[in-house]
Amino acid sequence: MSISTVPTFDLEESLAREGYSVIVGFDEVGRGSLAGPVMVGAAAFLAQRLPQAAHDMPHYLADSKMLTERRREALYEPLQQWADAWAVGSATSAEIDEWGISHALGIAALRALDTVERTLFGAFADAASATSATQSGGVFRAQGSMPAAGAQEPTLAADWDALDPARMPRVGAILDGPNDYITKALGTFEAPAVSMPAHVVTQVKGDQHCGSVACAAVLAKVTRDRLMTRLAETNPDYARYGWAHNKGYGSQEHRAAIAQYGPCDEHRTSWKLL
Repeated sequence: MSISTVPTFDLEESLAREGYSVIVGFDEVGRGSLAGPVMVGAAAFLAQRLPQAAHDMPHYLADSKMLTERRREALYEPLQQWADAWAVGSATSAEIDEWGISHALGIAALRALDTVERTLFGAFADAASATSATQSGGVFRAQGSMPAAGAQEPTLAADWDALDPARMPRVGAILDGPNDYITKALGTFEAPAVSMPAHVVTQVKGDQHCGSVACAAVLAKVTRDRLMTRLAETNPDYARYGWAHNKGYGSQEHRAAIAQYGPCDEHRTSWKLL
């Protein structure tokens, strides 16, 4: 597949110059699906390591929609190692029905951000909020690849004094699309108490232009696709909807199965399914 647009770190570096010490790219998957969760991927990069990360960007990284399934799967493990921390937050079909899709996306994104911050800052993030670890529910996958601290390159955690707000890390975020649903969800009853709320900038087609967003997009897409395939392969009640192929989206096969069998517990019943 020909890829005409290669993402860069231009916007990430711009945020770093504004003083943000961690840059997190966000992208969603599953917004238009009829069944299954919506997920938001988060890929975090330390500002001090952006030049090296740009140099080490995995080959063929691009907007996940421009990649074949095989290429996305091939990138999945390298991207996990490339980002300094990553997570995929989710909101269930029941939560989507209760809250609406925009708020569900915001909660999923904050769940991912909360986990990324805990991965990067550990006990420091725990000290900054009174949130218990059990509130990280809704995060489907998470990992950190924080480099070991060297004498000339201290980690942010080592530099952070939890008692001195001036020395707390500043988090900048790039969200794919035109609407900031992350900030709108912050501080709501359903949201995790994120230790360091991010300053969010939106970027239309961010998954095509921003390396952090492209990384988040692929991680979220592969994570959700694998989940929908596994549900179909392990439960015959789900298999009849063809999720192994349509991943819960409104294909003709999927809608025909809903008409024949009715919706199941993973369908978004507040949506027009037929």
